[in-house]
Amino acid sequence: MAGITAYATYVPVYRLDRAAVAATLGGTAAKGTRAVASYDQDTTSLGVEAARRAVAGLPAPDAVVFATTAPAYADKTNATAIHAALGLDRASAAFDMVGSVRSAMGALRFALDGCHAGRTTLAVLSDIRTGLPGGNDEAGGGDAAAALLFGDEGVIADVVATSSATAEFLDRWRTPGESWSSVWEERFGETAYLPLVEAAVTDALKEAGLAVGDIDRLVVAGLHERAARGVARVVGVPKERASDELGAVLGNTGCAQPGVLLADALDRAEDGEVIMLVTLADGVEVVVFRATEKLVAFREGRPTVREQAAASMPVDYAAFLTWRGMLRREPPRRPDPERPAGPPSYRTEAWKFGFVASRCLECGTRHLPPDRVCLTCGAVDQMTPERLADVPATIATFTVDRLAFSLSPPVVVAVVDFDGGGRFQCEMADVDREQVAIGDRVEMTFRRFYTAGGVHNYFWKARPARATSGGQD
Repeated sequence: MAGITAYATYVPVYRLDRAAVAATLGGTAAKGTRAVASYDQDTTSLGVEAARRAVAGLPAPDAVVFATTAPAYADKTNATAIHAALGLDRASAAFDMVGSVRSAMGALRFALDGCHAGRTTLAVLSDIRTGLPGGNDEAGGGDAAAALLFGDEGVIADVVATSSATAEFLDRWRTPGESWSSVWEERFGETAYLPLVEAAVTDALKEAGLAVGDIDRLVVAGLHERAARGVARVVGVPKERASDELGAVLGNTGCAQPGVLLADALDRAEDGEVIMLVTLADGVEVVVFRATEKLVAFREGRPTVREQAAASMPVDYAAFLTWRGMLRREPPRRPDPERPAGPPSYRTEAWKFGFVASRCLECGTRHLPPDRVCLTCGAVDQMTPERLADVPATIATFTVDRLAFSLSPPVVVAVVDFDGGGRFQCEMADVDREQVAIGDRVEMTFRRFYTAGGVHNYFWKARPARATSGGQD
């Protein structure tokens, strides 16, 4: 039996009220909100957060495959940063599948194929969606990530059938170097997609030996909303089995959407339920899952998609435009940050990406960053590495810095004490500076500090510990 052995999602805490767009630019006010990645997040950092939750407490995967339409780098593999942040062995492979929404299903199919070779593969789907100010893509998009671990042991959702229907037609496109997608007239896309849906679903049901009435949950993903709304009708599944209540809160999360919506279905599925995932992207991909008796136990204590959707902080439209680089604002009177250098980043990979500290074997003192010489007893090279990315901490003191370089000033800087020892000074993320207090519990989060000279500077910040964050209390 091969299928999903673990899954998790990461939804950024910020929400943009769609009505704020119309209030600023005019036009009809859309209903609902959309999820917004913070100024210090990109698709790689979102993917790290989802991946950390998915593999928490589990053996390391043999490979990582990363899918997104908005990679932080071209010509450089982005999955290697996720690999490093998870602290995986160098023998574990890391690959990108980037450029289109269909890449998400390519990653899932790659991970599934690995099961037949006895390999566990983590598929990470991440996206940051935007568009021209005032456009449908801007208001209707959303930012999120999902991670699904595939293997043949401890399966919580068995894959019982897959099918594809591929066609070449111009529905949505963006040439390299462009920031915004172009979209053809909606009726054309609906005409092209729905016959492919019918063919792919028929093939999948035949392979699975199931009838339409056996489908307990229909999950439909795709950027073509008109065609996506027609899938349930074409398949013949009642609307109540195909409802998507997340779009009004999170928006369409693009490449991450198949994983996010599938995770939401798994959050609520019971043993034996059949879940059909249909993804519309330059054709149609169908995967049929059957939940196993292990699913309910796996979900215990893990944050659901809907819990994350409910835990939110508002962001105003001006801040959103600034974070997306569409509104250039006066920076603090400080020198611009320097480009991170490759050699020192390579030498300190375990610390910079994996947040690995060291503990003295002689006296037990923990050192952040790791050191060769103990600051307490002076022992030399008597250290053992300790990963602290998942260790909670407490704020010992903090300050609000109104002069530091940031796209979202002021910066909250805290000194935190980790459980088990070790003190560290770091920036805070996703925090209300009016609410932060000494004694608050925090957890670490992987962020992009800044970009200089085309190089992204990734490191770790602290964020308030939340029940829906997936961290420990």
